[in-house]
Amino acid sequence: MSRYRPPQPRSSPYITAAGYTRLNAELAELWLRRRDVVTHLSAAAAEGDRSENAEYHYRKKELAGIDRRIRYLQKRLPDLKVIDALAGGQTVRFGALVTLEEGERTAPVRVHIVGADEIDPATRRISIDSPLARALLGKTIDDEVQIVVEERTLDYAVLAIEWPDAAG
Repeated sequence: MSRYRPPQPRSSPYITAAGYTRLNAELAELWLRRRDVVTHLSAAAAEGDRSENAEYHYRKKELAGIDRRIRYLQKRLPDLKVIDALAGGQTVRFGALVTLEEGERTAPVRVHIVGADEIDPATRRISIDSPLARALLGKTIDDEVQIVVEERTLDYAVLAIEWPDAAG
C-alpha cells in the first residue's frame, strides 16, 4: 500500500492584518525556540552513544517539527495578501462577523470570515474557503443560504453583519 497522498488544494492567500502579525510573531518565536533546541540537541549528542539516548531522539524530532513550520511560514508569508476589512456595508465580505440562524429551533450563531491561516473552531473563525463562507459571500441581511455537508442540507438565514475592526 502506498503512502502517497494527493496534494491539498491551495487555500486562498487572504489574511487579516492581525492574523499576518500573529504569523510573523510565530516565525520570530520559532527561530528563538530553534536556537534553544539546537543547544539542547548538541548537549545530548555530546553524551556519547546516540542509539539509546532518548533526549537526543526527542530533540531531533522537535527540531524537525520546528524546521517544518519555519519552512512553511517562510513560503506562505510572502504569498499572503493582507485584506483590511472595510468597516461598514451590508454585504458579507472577507472579515465580516455574520450572525446566522439555522432554522427556528436553534439559537443564532456568529461566525467570523477569515483567511485559511487564521481559522479557529473554538471562536467560530471560519475560512473564506469553507462551504459556509463561500455561500455567504455577497449576501445581505435577511438572505438565506443552503449548503450540503456530509449529505445533510443546512439552511441559514443572515440576521446581522458586523465589522469587528469598527467595533474596536
